[in-house]
Amino acid sequence: MEPGNQTRVSEFILLGLSEETEMQPLLFGLFLSMYLVTFIGNLLIILAIIIDSHLHTPMYFFLSNLSFADICFISSTVPKMLLNIQMQNKVITYESCITQMYFFMLFGGLDNFLLTVMAYDRFVAICHPLHYTVIMNPKFCGLLLLISLLLTVMYSLLHSLMILRLSFCTELEIPHFFCELNQVVQLACSDIFLNDLAMYLTAGLVGVIPLTVILFSYTKIVFSIMRISSTGGKYKAFTTCGSHLSVVSLFYGTGLGVYLSSAATQNSMASTMASVMYTVATPMLNPFIYSLRNKDIKQALKKVFS
Repeated sequence: MEPGNQTRVSEFILLGLSEETEMQPLLFGLFLSMYLVTFIGNLLIILAIIIDSHLHTPMYFFLSNLSFADICFISSTVPKMLLNIQMQNKVITYESCITQMYFFMLFGGLDNFLLTVMAYDRFVAICHPLHYTVIMNPKFCGLLLLISLLLTVMYSLLHSLMILRLSFCTELEIPHFFCELNQVVQLACSDIFLNDLAMYLTAGLVGVIPLTVILFSYTKIVFSIMRISSTGGKYKAFTTCGSHLSVVSLFYGTGLGVYLSSAATQNSMASTMASVMYTVATPMLNPFIYSLRNKDIKQALKKVFS
């Protein structure tokens, strides 16, 4: 952007999903309901896994952490949006904006890496069943979780620190319901080349590489399943991967939708609506996918309510 009227920023304006006054109660009720469903649904998954000793396996260890990441992911954006609607105030302070971006990227990235680790877990379980307990031992599972967390911390910290070097103009309106990295960078008056470069390079780390690992894992899984002679064996193998594959498709499908809508159109509302699917709908649907398609989770949930 061209320099002009640079100022020390103290706050941004989040334009939200709609500026129509009559729409605000509807949006508040809708997003509050989605948030509560997401929070309670993922919390029940975590409790079910903790309570049922049969679920103390690597797959459900990663699933419980995925549910926790989903709760934190949606909590990084929706509560602030609900507060702004309730208070009829669209302001978010500079510090709060940076903090929101950090945690949004942190838990979004953690979601991404956990899905990748879960794909690897299914690959080992189906392609190397005899060595599964040896490979996926508790120490290795903890190490995979730690590496995932460290990578996402570095990723989110890098972008948050790079935002601090930017100067902003007097135009401080963000056409979104939260502080999204690209939207904030575009408001800068100073040179954003390094920020754009960092975004493109890290996209490979948190997007392309994990997706490649997932596709490789499931390619191997499909070939292994096709070699199973019995129909019952094939069905059992497919059902163990069905829930995870559904969540992966939803996560990357909505994420790709956000990217394509941002790249293909200048309509910020189209991009914002795609982001709603990615940031709100995906964490909300994950518990339903796992509970509806997984008999072990269904039985564990019965124990929670009994």
